[in-house]
Amino acid sequence: MYDVIIIGCGVIGAAAARRLARCRGKVAVLEAQNDVANGTTKANSAIVHAGYDPEPGTLMARLNVEGNRQMGDLCAELDVPFRRTGSLVLAFGADQQPRLEELYRRGTANGVPGLRLLTGEEARELEPNLSQAVTGALLAPSAGIVDPWGLALALIENAVTNGVELFRGCPVTAVREEDGYFVLTTPKGEFTARYVINAAGVDADKVRALLETPDFTVHPSRGEYYLLDKSEGKTVSRVIFQCPGPEGKGVLVAPTVHGNLLVGPNAEAVTDRRDLGNTADALDFVRRRAMQSVPGLNLRQNIRNFSGIRANTDRGDFVIETSKAHPHWLDLAGICSPGLSSAPAIADYAAELLAAEGLSLEEKPDFNPRRQAVPRFRELNARQRAELIRKDPRFGRVICRCETVTEGEIVAALHSPVPACTINGVKRRCNAGMGRCQGGFCGPRVQEIIARELNIPMTDVLMDQDGTWVLARETKTGKEAR
Repeated sequence: MYDVIIIGCGVIGAAAARRLARCRGKVAVLEAQNDVANGTTKANSAIVHAGYDPEPGTLMARLNVEGNRQMGDLCAELDVPFRRTGSLVLAFGADQQPRLEELYRRGTANGVPGLRLLTGEEARELEPNLSQAVTGALLAPSAGIVDPWGLALALIENAVTNGVELFRGCPVTAVREEDGYFVLTTPKGEFTARYVINAAGVDADKVRALLETPDFTVHPSRGEYYLLDKSEGKTVSRVIFQCPGPEGKGVLVAPTVHGNLLVGPNAEAVTDRRDLGNTADALDFVRRRAMQSVPGLNLRQNIRNFSGIRANTDRGDFVIETSKAHPHWLDLAGICSPGLSSAPAIADYAAELLAAEGLSLEEKPDFNPRRQAVPRFRELNARQRAELIRKDPRFGRVICRCETVTEGEIVAALHSPVPACTINGVKRRCNAGMGRCQGGFCGPRVQEIIARELNIPMTDVLMDQDGTWVLARETKTGKEAR
């Protein structure tokens, strides 16, 4: 019997797990896929929003600003890349100026620090590559950029090392309440818990429907992106937004913590919650809108296109509440933008709501809030590199040339508290395959290391989710599609 079971291990589920790991009690996380952070968390804008966009008085407004405030210290504790770059929202013409002023008023009401309205000339002094058509801007110094999957991984690793149990490949297929506790059916058996947190992302309404008819509906929205090479990473130094509209915060241009440049997204309603395809029309829309902000963008330096699904709902705000009929069930749903920014504050609020329903939050005296990442070889100086290689020669063998990732880092990713089990799982943990060639050189070598370290055949190594085999297997009747 668990005190709390969390369904879903994106950044929200991982943050909730780490928050509850501070307390006495037995906690488990059930993740449907074979790895954590494999949904919306791995495919978003990687922005820590300042908090001027949400309507004052909403959960989005309160939790965005509080999550932003916590993010610096949290990332320092967990050794996660984070930079407080600031952001600019651009106006093109006098007709958009009232929108900037409205955002300024909202941000002030929400408690966003340091907001300033700038002229077009002042904005270009900060960002010389902005369009000459920019007539004004809102500066938000507290905005930043983060490694979203790195944050989720760090949160769940820290939770696991503090006693939380993680089960991957464990989708919940049925739920019933029995004698005051919940019974969750999965392919790995039944799990029982006194409290359940539903953090299932785009499937949160479907998971709630296993218990009862949900009072919210997820309306998935797909956003498509360009990821540009590091040669373009200094085109802008801040996150560049356009005035938001009904479809969202608009197309942005932003540096990443890994030194690349991110461009996108659009917003397109989709019915298939797994449709992560890219389309020529959507990418052309992103290109045209982005070049309104930064005309000199060199999209020929694009190294990857990708898309992500946002979990919008019919509420227009985060859905963070307990079920009226089953008050020990807590939904963390509709966590679209600014969900990443709000994650630590959402976790705190979730703990408060469960405490109000009787969950004890007595803190453990031995909770360790810190997580030390594996040394990032490319960030070390010559003396530090030599010392690391002396201790472990595998750090002297560079596998990924684009990102200078060593065998030692890959092996560490395969034996971490939440170990990688796929090629893309390695990629998310240490950046092997994240560079200009996108794994064209290092992919086969990473595959070999995975097979060796996990003691499995090369034909069993997955690219990413279940079923994504890289190699075919010879059988008596020919090649088996694996």
